[in-house]
Amino acid sequence: MARKIFISATGQNSGKTTTSLSLMHMARKKYDRVGFIKPIGPKPSSYNGIDADKDAIVMARVYGLEDDLPLMSPLVLKPGDTRRVLDGEIRQETIQKKVLDAIAELDAKNDFLIIEGAGHSGVGSILGFGNAHIASAAKSPVLMVSGGGLGNVVDAVHMNRALFAEHGVPLAAVLANKIVPEKREQALHYLRLAFSSGQTPVIGGFNFQPVLANPTMRRIANVLDIPLKASEEEAQRIVHHVQIGAASTQRVAELLKESTLVIVNSSRDELLVTIANLYHIPAYRKLIAGIIIPGIGEVSGITQTILENSGIPCMRAGRTSTEVFEIINDDVSKITAEDDHKISLIKELAEMRFDFDAIDGLLDE
Repeated sequence: MARKIFISATGQNSGKTTTSLSLMHMARKKYDRVGFIKPIGPKPSSYNGIDADKDAIVMARVYGLEDDLPLMSPLVLKPGDTRRVLDGEIRQETIQKKVLDAIAELDAKNDFLIIEGAGHSGVGSILGFGNAHIASAAKSPVLMVSGGGLGNVVDAVHMNRALFAEHGVPLAAVLANKIVPEKREQALHYLRLAFSSGQTPVIGGFNFQPVLANPTMRRIANVLDIPLKASEEEAQRIVHHVQIGAASTQRVAELLKESTLVIVNSSRDELLVTIANLYHIPAYRKLIAGIIIPGIGEVSGITQTILENSGIPCMRAGRTSTEVFEIINDDVSKITAEDDHKISLIKELAEMRFDFDAIDGLLDE
């Protein structure tokens, strides 16, 4: 049997997948066989003809676990599945068996097993087999990933742990994530005080990292569902700022910050040419991630030639500037298997921030 840990969170986008990637990296230094499963997959995708959750696909591809992918994502929720469960078309007993059979098989073939829940503790309850049910059935203590604040974190942890407690699942520790760097020690100190009465350990996760939180050029192209003209290296570049090029050409250039994606209408020939020419200058190349040209208006022939010759990463979006800006701002960047730079950084930060022996030791208590 494997040593097991259930990764839960106080809500979406707390950093569960980043935590799982880090734990997998560190666990493989100690154990020969480390497995991963996301029992409920709310983000369906496909890889090599296998329907699986996106996070499970990332873990399989990054750590060479492709052969186990059907086990790593035994239940993939597709549109309408929850209604089909309530209508009796999909039996709750069938769901439970699929999940538990997959956990049992991975449990038997691994020394350490990471079980990543979906969202907060109650997710999956409509299926009759939510996160708390799964952790209980797997006999796995919980590592709860939270944000790096104080009051809201304490409230959210207590609310989420109540459901696990109802199912007899112990909370091994709280992992405070996305901590403001200059407040790290203070934040961890007060969180430990807040949870001291319940004797719940608080472990420091990652500091807030714009590099991890912000999207790559490829991610933006995928979200907008448009082609990206860029090299592989440029496609992985992380965008820290998005600017609508509505001001004068000189003012837009003055407002450029590190790794800015500039949205420029096709009629702004002088701005398109200026940005393309600035891209050749090393001091500006670090400021310019690329250009998005919104709308359906034609770009003049000479401007198009200059853009192509400059090699600047470029996208065309059949939407207005405002729509493009809002879609990018509303998106929460998720890590993909192609994000080599981000994944390398996660592994590097895990070496610095994750005391795996301490986490592993909690499973004995």
